Amino acid sequence: FLFTGQGAQTPGMGRGLCAAWPAFREAFDRCVALFDRELDRPLCEVMWAEPGSAESLLLDQTAFTQPALFTVEYALTALWRLWGVEPELLVGHSIGELVVACVAGVFSLEGGVRLVAARGRLMQGLSAGGAMVSLGAPEAEVAAAVAPHAASVSIAAVNGPEQVVIAGVEQAVQGIAAGFAARGVRTKRLHVSHAFHSPLMEPMLEEFGRVAASVTYRRPSVSLVSNLSGKVVTDELSAPGYWVRHVREAVRFADGVKALHEAGAGTFVEAGPKPTLLGLLPACLPETEPTLLASLRAGREEAAGVLEALGRLWAGGGSVSW
Repeated sequence: FLFTGQGAQTPGMGRGLCAAWPAFREAFDRCVALFDRELDRPLCEVMWAEPGSAESLLLDQTAFTQPALFTVEYALTALWRLWGVEPELLVGHSIGELVVACVAGVFSLEGGVRLVAARGRLMQGLSAGGAMVSLGAPEAEVAAAVAPHAASVSIAAVNGPEQVVIAGVEQAVQGIAAGFAARGVRTKRLHVSHAFHSPLMEPMLEEFGRVAASVTYRRPSVSLVSNLSGKVVTDELSAPGYWVRHVREAVRFADGVKALHEAGAGTFVEAGPKPTLLGLLPACLPETEPTLLASLRAGREEAAGVLEALGRLWAGGGSVSW
């Protein structure tokens, strides 16, 4: 199972599945009830707001985006499990890794909600600005370009062999991106509120560390891949310091996908509102033809979309508890 990161949020996400399956709705409602104790307005009012309303705009504010994604992804896992589809390996992307840890039992749902709410709130409270740009270049080249600007820019994510995201102070990020663009390298600015996984996150780390220290941790019950190492791990996620580093350090998603493949993964289910991560897999695994299943697709009726994914899993030889 792959758990999607920030940027995949869509208005109304989860509403169709809540109407169709009590198992999804029960898990969804548990998350919402816990987040409503942490947020300054009910989460569903933001997630399911009338398009174009003031409330609907809040879905793209980090303080609400991360709780909303966590809620939908946690409930999607409950739905797949209802059908007897159990994940054998887990990977997430940034906020998605907090869902991974919760699903794997690293911390309770209550602990996960506390972490996610604090993470989103503290990020939202940072000064606006900064920039994130995706570069179509190998990590080594990007690292060399970023090195002179280490105090203000860092690699935020390695999503493929030639898909690297940098983040940090806007002027420096744009300068680095312009240098690559001048050589004909593809560059794309990401529409984000803050420069995640960059030096601009550092003012929140101490306070977030105090919240992380208040959570109880256990060993994971399912094999999972770390964003920080890109490897299958056991105890690393079971400590508060890991989650503080997780805010600041790069997401090594491409390495994580290779680790999943080496561990035997051949079928990938994306638990998220749209198949963002599945689109990265072909470049990460060019010599293979894995089965890629999107739980939901933007613009597609939710119940039909997830049943199509279930049908494809069954048709490909997967086990389903009908």
